[in-house]
Amino acid sequence: MLKRLKEITTRYDEIGALLSAGDALSDMERYARLAKERAEKEEIVETYRLYRKTEEEMNAALLESEKESGEMKDLLMEEYYTLREKLQTIWTELKILLLPKDKNDERNCILEIRAGAGGEEAALFAYELYRMYMGYCEKHRFAFEPVDLSETELGGMKEAIVNITGKGAYKRLKYESGVHRVQRVPETESQGRIHTSTCTVAVLPEAEDVEVNIDEKDIRIDLFRSSGAGGQKVNKTETAIRITHFPTGIVVTCQDERSQLKNKEKAFKVLRSRLYDYYRSRAAGAEAQNRRSLVGTGDRSERIRTYNFPQSRITDHRIGLSLHDMEGFLSGELDEMIDALARADTERRLASGEE
Repeated sequence: MLKRLKEITTRYDEIGALLSAGDALSDMERYARLAKERAEKEEIVETYRLYRKTEEEMNAALLESEKESGEMKDLLMEEYYTLREKLQTIWTELKILLLPKDKNDERNCILEIRAGAGGEEAALFAYELYRMYMGYCEKHRFAFEPVDLSETELGGMKEAIVNITGKGAYKRLKYESGVHRVQRVPETESQGRIHTSTCTVAVLPEAEDVEVNIDEKDIRIDLFRSSGAGGQKVNKTETAIRITHFPTGIVVTCQDERSQLKNKEKAFKVLRSRLYDYYRSRAAGAEAQNRRSLVGTGDRSERIRTYNFPQSRITDHRIGLSLHDMEGFLSGELDEMIDALARADTERRLASGEE
C-alpha cells in the first residue's frame, strides 16, 4: 500500500509539472484530462503527506523522550501516543481513499417505485415513498423530474418513474434499491388490525448516450393520449410515448409532459439507463443475482426496510439500524440512514480487502 501511495504521489507531481509547462494550454483537451486526473489524486496525496508528517513528528517525539527524564519524558511520551493514535486514524482514511471508486457514483439517476403486495394500501405507501424521495432531493438540491406516474383513484400510486439530477445523486440513493415494507392500520380498516404491504424501489445510474447503442430496428414507438386517475390529466392529442425494446423486452412509458418531443426525450433517457443497468448486470453475474435479490418481486417476505407506523420505527434489516422518527423520515430526513449504510458498505469492503 505504501508503494502504491508513493506511485500516486509521484504521478501527482508529474502532472503538476506538465500543467505548469509553458505549452500546457496549447492542447486544451489534454490539459483538461490532466487537470481532472490530478484533482482525483489530490485528496489521497494530501492525506498521505499528512501521514508522513505525523509519522516524522511521532518518531521525533519518541527519540527526544529517550534523551529526557521525569516530567519532560512523560510529556514527550504522551505526545508520542497521541500522534500514534492520529497516525492509525489517517492510515484508515488512506485505505478508504484507495478503495475502488464506483464510476457511477457521481451520475444522475433514475428512481423507480412500484406498489407490490397489499393492493390499494401498497399504492398509498408507494405515493408516500415518492413524496419522501422528493423531500430528500429538495434538501440536497437534486432536481426531481417525474417521467411517468400511474396514480389510483384513492390517491395512491401504482408506479412512479423519476429522473433525479445532481452531482452524486446515484451515490446517495443507490442503497435505496430493494423491497420496502410498511406495517400500519389502513384508514379503511374498521377493526384496527395492522396490515402489511410492500413496495419495490429501484435506483439506476443514468446512462450517457455513447454508452448504450439503441438500434432503430430494435424498438417500436407508440403514441397515445395521456391519462390519469379518475380521468384526470387527460389530453385530447397523442402526446404520451411508449417505447418497446424487442431484444430485452423492456417497455418505457412517458406521459408527464404535454409535449410529445419532451416525452420522447424522457422515455429514451429511462430506456438508456435501463439498458445500461441490464447489460452491466449481465456482465457481472454475481452482481445481477444480487440486484434481483434486492429488488425482488414485492412479496412480503422480501425486504430491506420496514416502516412500522404504530411504533414510529424504521428498521433497515441489512445493517440492523432502527430510527424512531417516522414523520421526519417520510419528509425526506434520510441522511442518518444513508450515511450508516455507506459506512457499513465501506467497512465490508475494507474487511474483504477489495483492491
